[in-house]
Amino acid sequence: MRNAVTGYALLAPSLFGVVTFLLLPMLVVLWLSVHSWDLLGPIRFVGLDNWRSVLTDATFGTSMVATAAFIALVVPLQTVLGLFAATMLARNLPRSGALRTLYVLPWICSPLAIAVLWKWILAPTDGAVSTVLGRPVEWLTDPTLALPVVSAVTVWTNVGYVTLFFLAGILAIPRDVQNAARLDGATSWQRFRYVTLPMLRPTFFFVLVTGIISAAQVFDTVYALTGGGPEGRTDLVAHRIYAEAFGAAAVGRAAVMAVVLFAVLLGVTLVQHVYFRRRITYDLV
Repeated sequence: MRNAVTGYALLAPSLFGVVTFLLLPMLVVLWLSVHSWDLLGPIRFVGLDNWRSVLTDATFGTSMVATAAFIALVVPLQTVLGLFAATMLARNLPRSGALRTLYVLPWICSPLAIAVLWKWILAPTDGAVSTVLGRPVEWLTDPTLALPVVSAVTVWTNVGYVTLFFLAGILAIPRDVQNAARLDGATSWQRFRYVTLPMLRPTFFFVLVTGIISAAQVFDTVYALTGGGPEGRTDLVAHRIYAEAFGAAAVGRAAVMAVVLFAVLLGVTLVQHVYFRRRITYDLV
């Protein structure tokens, strides 16, 4: 009993944080999803009206499609670039220590500040890119360019984060395994294909899960670069939730959108877990 009490006492600060800042807000969002509130007036119970309104709203459907396209652009690209950069850094090339710091700098900076910087760089008249090209390009207001450009900025921001995890995974692979493959006559590509990649599956699982969740929650970058436009092409779900809650003062509808996004991400994570569960090994036995 004494050990149990001591253990729970040591866990109490963390449990308080989890309950206060994670579980309680989730319950509040679920409660708000069946109520109507404009942030000023009284809260009214409306049952499933908010759910029917959101699930039949074409704007929300467009936001879901835009978010799916955004994730499809961002996650594979930042994963491949992060793996490539980590492979290069693992070779201990000259200046690799400085490069590790440079890669992670965009990720530790404020997303809003980075987006403001990129908005200046991509300005159609006096932006750095348009100046180099010698002609104005509507990078952020052209419906065909806006989403790819926002995706590129997000990849540029996150690739250092992905690189660090892949680098840690590569360095954790026992050198004896690589040396054994080399003695068996395996080429560099064969060692990478049949030794490095299979042993990086736990890292792939973590990077893909966190990458999808992070991409689905991008708000600052979209808000600063495009504000959800043009034609709603970059109106991601996180931005749509903000617009509903604080723009249209429809907190109940925003809560429904948040719950739907959470359910979709939970389902995607469970699918990834099932896929990787039988393909991951954490030991060499």
